[in-house]
Amino acid sequence: MHTFSSIKLSELTGKIQQVLQAAFTSQTYWVVADITNYSFYRQKGYHYFDLVEKDENGNGIVAKVSAVAWGTGTERIKEFEIVTGQQFKNDIHVLIKVSVSFHQVHGLQISLLDIDTSFTIGLLEQQKQATLLKLVTQHPDFIRQDGNRYITRNNQLKLGEVIQRIAIISSGNSAGYQDFRHTLEHNHFGYTFLVDPYFTVVQGEAMAELIQQRLVDIYQSGIAYDAVVIIRGGGAQTDFLLFDTFLVGRAVAKFPIPIITGIGHQKNETIADLMAHSPTKTPTKAAEMIIAHNRNFEEKLVQLRQQIIIRAQQLFSRNFQELAQLQGTIINTTKDLLAEHKESIQEHQHTIVHTSRLMLLHKQQEVLSVSGAMLAKPQLLVARRLNEIENIITKFRSSTRLFMQQKQSQITHFESLCQLMNPEHLLKRGFALIYQDGRVIGNASTLNEKSKIEIQMIDARLTATINEKNNNHE
Repeated sequence: MHTFSSIKLSELTGKIQQVLQAAFTSQTYWVVADITNYSFYRQKGYHYFDLVEKDENGNGIVAKVSAVAWGTGTERIKEFEIVTGQQFKNDIHVLIKVSVSFHQVHGLQISLLDIDTSFTIGLLEQQKQATLLKLVTQHPDFIRQDGNRYITRNNQLKLGEVIQRIAIISSGNSAGYQDFRHTLEHNHFGYTFLVDPYFTVVQGEAMAELIQQRLVDIYQSGIAYDAVVIIRGGGAQTDFLLFDTFLVGRAVAKFPIPIITGIGHQKNETIADLMAHSPTKTPTKAAEMIIAHNRNFEEKLVQLRQQIIIRAQQLFSRNFQELAQLQGTIINTTKDLLAEHKESIQEHQHTIVHTSRLMLLHKQQEVLSVSGAMLAKPQLLVARRLNEIENIITKFRSSTRLFMQQKQSQITHFESLCQLMNPEHLLKRGFALIYQDGRVIGNASTLNEKSKIEIQMIDARLTATINEKNNNHE
């Protein structure tokens, strides 16, 4: 039988409780530690985890204690995840405010009261900057830094004039994906798009390889996509860390098709945004950016069409004026030529008649002068002379007829030219004559706004009022 004294376990735990309460009651401590063995009971809102301190090499454990969070601690963890975008989980390094207590049944208990978001944001930013530095250092052939801007192979690509064939990387049940499709399909301009979804998981850092594989799938599809859109929406704020990973950043930076992001981070740009061709804040903004890009191209076409119409009208007006002036010149010149040749023909006709009379008179005199001698000569001589006279008359008539035919051909030719320049022929060819106060005008120097003009066409005569006058400038 033992003779040494003993106490009950409850007495021992009670003493421990008294000592710890005396030392730690109303005391709180800010502790830096890693989270391990984490579990969360959502219905109760209870978090259970271990706080661990590792040695400088990160291999051995220097200290370890169990901890819990509920009530206020649970609310602080929710705020932490919203503010930082970091999910409270295993293997994160945090600065937390804790209290120490001891329960006779449950033992030593560390309770999380608060968590420093600034500490974690600083760590996340350090990790992000380290990842960016790694990207620039390891892949200078397609990523380089210029001040605060990152120049990548992808953001140096040129978007096509029109974006129509689109590949989308998103979660199949994502609200952001539905918003993107709805915005594209219900645009006010009636644009149509060919959209191919490449669904994947866009939550959790471990899913970076899936994002990378979907980009590979798009490239290997052989489809000539105008752009690739990476969107995320409807998930938790903690989902953003996926887009700050090295794998996703590298895949986006080197991709040979322009990438548009609509990841949904309202405050900061992710690494994927920095590497992509066109970062936007939300899936809806990404769709609106595509619509605006296509609208800009359409407006350029409309402006170009208007410039072509105006230029064509200017050329037509200028050439029509020149044609009208040329028409007037041809008509006047033709009239002058006809009058000149008519006078010349009349002069030649008068000369021919006069010369013919003189020749006939001369021959008549010759005949009279030799008539006496002819009376004494044989009839053969008379017949010979008469035959010579008839030959002369025949030749004269032939020459006169040939000359008249030549002159008549010239007159006919000039009449044909006049007919070709007849305004009626010009009207049949689609031209029109413009009259002001009953006179044909060849230019707009006498016309002003509100001036009344008449337009003669082949089948009608129109009356118009000038509303606007734009002078041509060469």
